[in-house]
Amino acid sequence: MRPFLLLSSRAEDVAADGEYAAFLRFTGLPPERLRRIRMEAAPLPELELDDYAGVFVGGGPFNSSDPPEVKSEVQHRVERELSSLLDEIVARDFPFFGACYGVGTLGVHQGGVIDRTYSEPISAVRIRLTDAGRADPVLTGMAPEFDAFVGHKEACSVLPRDAVLLASSAGCPVQMFRVQENLYATQFHPELDVDGIVTRVHVYQHAGYFPPSEMEALIARLRPALVSEPGRMLANFVARYG
Repeated sequence: MRPFLLLSSRAEDVAADGEYAAFLRFTGLPPERLRRIRMEAAPLPELELDDYAGVFVGGGPFNSSDPPEVKSEVQHRVERELSSLLDEIVARDFPFFGACYGVGTLGVHQGGVIDRTYSEPISAVRIRLTDAGRADPVLTGMAPEFDAFVGHKEACSVLPRDAVLLASSAGCPVQMFRVQENLYATQFHPELDVDGIVTRVHVYQHAGYFPPSEMEALIARLRPALVSEPGRMLANFVARYG
């Protein structure tokens, strides 16, 4: 069976390795069936999509809506490479699942508006599936409402013209959308459980998501969260395309 591909852009080893472990856990894939490429580390090698069953894009430190002059050379490179890859993925309607940064990359590529209108602090929020979400095969078996972890400085304020809204929340209208039949993007993190979000809080305490002095109080608020549903969609994605 063909492997899946995880494209990561986290420069911190603890966060990058934790993300990979989380995708392994929730997809149910063995390591030999989930190849990881850390895009921040080196230029993206030439890829043949037919070698893979599908492509995942993890979250990361980059904001698509930042002005070009404040983006690093690495971010500009990663954006160019992802955009080029998405050209082929969209043209082929190839299985794609982008978590958090997936909204920024796929949203921009497809003409949506990505800005800071609906940013959300690190927290667990209630996600509500739309009618289309409840009917989507990747969301089969999901509760119509569930909690998921978020923490983002930008979000999609205007959907791409042909995108289908699958999930929303009170503070962020676009939490998940689909393009064509096989391309998915979430604003929330389906790969994160409590331990995962706590690790991210430690790693990114100086990244502007919250005052570092409030880290322990934030962790105390996150610990009681009951986040058990979101990972199911990753397993569904693999079951559908693997």
